[in-house]
Amino acid sequence: TGLKLTEVAADFDQPVGFVAPPGDARNFVFQKNGVIFFLRGGQKTRFMDLSGRVTSSGGQGEQGLLGLAFHPQFASNGRFFVHYSDVPDGNTQVSEFRLLAGDADKGDPNSEIKLLSHDQPFANHNGGQIVFGPDGLFYLGLGDGGDADDPMGNGQKTSTLLGKIVRIDVDHPGGGLPYGIPPGNPDLGAGSRREILHRGMRNPWRFSFDRATGDLWIGDVGQGAIEEVDYLPANSPGVNFGWDTLEGGECHEPSDGCNRTGLTMPVATVSHSTGACSIDGGYVYRGCKMPDLVGRYFYSDLCSGFVRSIKLQNGAATDEKDAPGLMLGAPVSFGEDRDGELYVVELGGRIVRLDPK
Repeated sequence: TGLKLTEVAADFDQPVGFVAPPGDARNFVFQKNGVIFFLRGGQKTRFMDLSGRVTSSGGQGEQGLLGLAFHPQFASNGRFFVHYSDVPDGNTQVSEFRLLAGDADKGDPNSEIKLLSHDQPFANHNGGQIVFGPDGLFYLGLGDGGDADDPMGNGQKTSTLLGKIVRIDVDHPGGGLPYGIPPGNPDLGAGSRREILHRGMRNPWRFSFDRATGDLWIGDVGQGAIEEVDYLPANSPGVNFGWDTLEGGECHEPSDGCNRTGLTMPVATVSHSTGACSIDGGYVYRGCKMPDLVGRYFYSDLCSGFVRSIKLQNGAATDEKDAPGLMLGAPVSFGEDRDGELYVVELGGRIVRLDPK
């Protein structure tokens, strides 16, 4: 199927994410500055403003409101979650909020319950994505803490949540925490954080679960050479993706002769020699408009702006394709609506949908 970009909304101020609550006709767009809107019937409505609590670096900076997720039972319990860089320090804050009493179109900024906080040593590589998995558990992606070459070794250090994909249970708190530790999380030894599921990430800005299979797809932002797509089948145990021993499957530190034992390799990579700079992990297409594209994983890159898709066969990416003639303007996130159709958020302010020509 030939593809085209259909603009569905514009004039946002540095939007960075697009989320649809389960079974809800609204599509939510959140801005780096802490303001959340929803789209319904072509109209843009302000949902909640957290700008006074959010440190929002300008331009292509990596702080701000970074993630939004709705509880699987949002329609009945009104619970939703945000991930933001706090004021004044720019540290990670993950909090729960609820709808304003009597108004399903407004979030209540005064309902905040702080769930998880983490210091950030630098202003970059703060991660971003929060999402509920098919297991009903809450997933959070955190980068390695920033600067370059992971100077603190956080990607491999199990005493910190930095450089990890974290999994917690927000419905069953325990052990003196406002959340529970799922029993399937790995035990990484004395002094390790039990919230950790996967490690060895540089900056897993956006990841998603295939709504049909439960498989996990991750776009992990590279450093100076390679962007990578990581993949795990549904219900996989915790793995090590290798940063900063590896960048995109290639030796990074050391630059040659590194030990790959026990490390999980990416299924696809994009070289910076092609103009790429920061991968946008997307979604496996499960919509209805383009049946021949069902099952293909779509992703892009902030600098290159391509629309690319791959299929998976025997655990390896195959049949890589770029959509001819399609170029996005500074894409920062993909999203999918309740019907599985795909959208892209452009940092310059547009929301576009991938449609058949």
